[in-house]
Amino acid sequence: MVIDIGIAEADRKVIADGLSRLLADSYSLYLKTHNFHWNVTGPMFQTLHAMFETQYDELAIAVDVIAERIRALDHYAPGTYGQFQKLSAISETEGVPRAEDMIRELVQGQETVVRTARSLFPAVEAAHDEATADLLTQRIQLHEKTAWMLRSLLER
Repeated sequence: MVIDIGIAEADRKVIADGLSRLLADSYSLYLKTHNFHWNVTGPMFQTLHAMFETQYDELAIAVDVIAERIRALDHYAPGTYGQFQKLSAISETEGVPRAEDMIRELVQGQETVVRTARSLFPAVEAAHDEATADLLTQRIQLHEKTAWMLRSLLER
C-alpha cells in the first residue's frame, strides 16, 4: 500500500537511516548503563546502582519509541547486536571500570546520543517531519539533563 503522510519516500529513507543510528546509540547506551548497574562497586554504590537503573529503564522505553517511529516511516528498524555495532558511535567497554570511570563513560554516551539526535534536524526540518522533530527534541532534552546529572557526581 502506498504511504501518503506528506513526507516523500526519499526523505523518509534519510530520516529512517538517521533514526537507525539514534536507535543504535540509544541501545548501546542502554546496554552499557545496564552493565554498569550490575557491576558498580565502591562508596557510591547505592547512589549509582539506583541512578543507573532509572537511566536504563528510560532508555528501554526510548528504543521502542525510536524503533516505532522508523516503522511509521515505513522502514525496518535495526534490531541485532551486529547492526547496532555497525551503526553506533558508542563503543563497548572492556572489563569493569571504576565507578568514576563508569560515570565518565556514561556522560560521553549521553553526549553522543545528543549529537546524533541533533545531526538529524536538517533532514527532519527540510521534510517538515514535525513528529520526528518532537521525538528528537525530547531525546535531546533528556540526554542533556542526564549528562549534567552524571557530570555533577564528578565535581570535587
